[in-house]
Amino acid sequence: MIFERWLAPGPARRAGRELANAAARQGRAPFLYGRFGAPDTVEGRFELLTLHVILLTERLADEEIRQALFDAYLADLDGALREMGVGDMIMGKRMRGLGEAFYGRARSWAVAFAKLPDEGEILCVLARTVFDGAAPGADASGLAAYVVECRRTLAGQDDVALAAGEVAWPSR
Repeated sequence: MIFERWLAPGPARRAGRELANAAARQGRAPFLYGRFGAPDTVEGRFELLTLHVILLTERLADEEIRQALFDAYLADLDGALREMGVGDMIMGKRMRGLGEAFYGRARSWAVAFAKLPDEGEILCVLARTVFDGAAPGADASGLAAYVVECRRTLAGQDDVALAAGEVAWPSR
């Protein structure tokens, strides 16, 4: 049909969706919860998904793809909240809160990344976000090293591949 071309997602939207899917898969990787001790809770999974989306948005050069990734991320959160039974009456407020949470975390991560190679601020951000409410004595050092490795791996990836929605995370 003639309208299919107009309604089909463009390359940036397709890339954003693929990158959001890659961030979601990586954020659910069992080693993050087993080896690194991230809490396997709704909050812990939200934090790890958000972390991976932030890592990608920091790396992406194309603003349109960054926006498409953020839009896909929010659409996924919207769907998850609806599956959890959040009603339409409070959905807008919840989504606004999640958007604010994302931008707050993005600012915190930007500060932490600016202080590298000192990982102290990364440990602080992980303690406030991923490990908030974790069992006493949870050690964020392994996850901090993983975050640094993610940034290094993403920095070495081809811009064209990323713009096509292809991302390779560090293997663990």
